[in-house]
Amino acid sequence: MRGLVDGLHNPHPLLAILPGIYGEDDLAARLTTVFDDALAPIVSTLDNFPAYLDPALAPEDFVEVLGSWVAAFTDPRIPADRQRLLVAAAVELHRSRGAAAALRETLRLACGIDADVTESGGTAWSAQAQSTPPGSDLPRLVVRVPAQADEAVVRRIVEALRPANLPARIEVVEASDDPVQ
Repeated sequence: MRGLVDGLHNPHPLLAILPGIYGEDDLAARLTTVFDDALAPIVSTLDNFPAYLDPALAPEDFVEVLGSWVAAFTDPRIPADRQRLLVAAAVELHRSRGAAAALRETLRLACGIDADVTESGGTAWSAQAQSTPPGSDLPRLVVRVPAQADEAVVRRIVEALRPANLPARIEVVEASDDPVQ
């Protein structure tokens, strides 16, 4: 993940903390310079650690680590900028996991599309006994996505986030005029 960075210097050179006699020794100077080069990225990482915890600022290879900490949906086919959005929204999406709104929002963040998510069930109340319940007796989840969506990613998201009791069907429809950005 982190490695040597050209031009990055250790703000606390090791030669400066050694006894003065080593300051004149060429071997000690060259040896501590090698260690300083190796320590410089570590010191820089520690100095900038709060930036590593922000999905918008973290290095690209660290966003995947952040995503694993918050159980964000990941897929290598999702662009890095969209992956950052998914990591940033992961906690909020977990709050409503299994609901149509969370599935719709995950598809919007991951693929940049407006998906139409239809569930067969429903809830309602009535002051009148024996009223007809909303929804359908047949459990199903229908997800309609525009043609420009990556169907493999959409299928993976739907399978990962759909309620376990609902079989899902994905329908690809004609692309809308303006995709969600």
